Amino acid sequence: MTLLYLYAIYISSMQTKKDIQSLSRLRLNLQRLLQELEHSVETVFGRDPMVKGNVYELARKCGKPLCACTRGELHRSMVLSWSQQGKTRLLSIPQERLTELRRKSGEYQRLRRARARVAAISKQILAVIGRIEKLRLEEP
Repeated sequence: MTLLYLYAIYISSMQTKKDIQSLSRLRLNLQRLLQELEHSVETVFGRDPMVKGNVYELARKCGKPLCACTRGELHRSMVLSWSQQGKTRLLSIPQERLTELRRKSGEYQRLRRARARVAAISKQILAVIGRIEKLRLEEP
């Protein structure tokens, strides 16, 4: 009778075939997420200097009544725009620094995208680990 009781406990604690398949899929998904995380973190290890902000062309009117800008020929300049203490700052870029600042701001943008991706992947990893835990957990 004791042997039959132990066998019933053993059978009830075994994972079903469906659970085993789910675990396998979850482990594969976790492995894929970890590889994606590793790829995303590579950007963080870069050594190139960065500049916070975005480089773009600004077109505007000066406000002088007889200026060509009142007829649609706007004044154009390249600027670096960034946020500092909740305010947008603009820096006019001289032509000789344009390539440098584009490269440095591009590096900053890549890092920010990688950071956001790492946060999203981390959230997914935690969810997968939670599902694995649920499937592996058995009653005491």
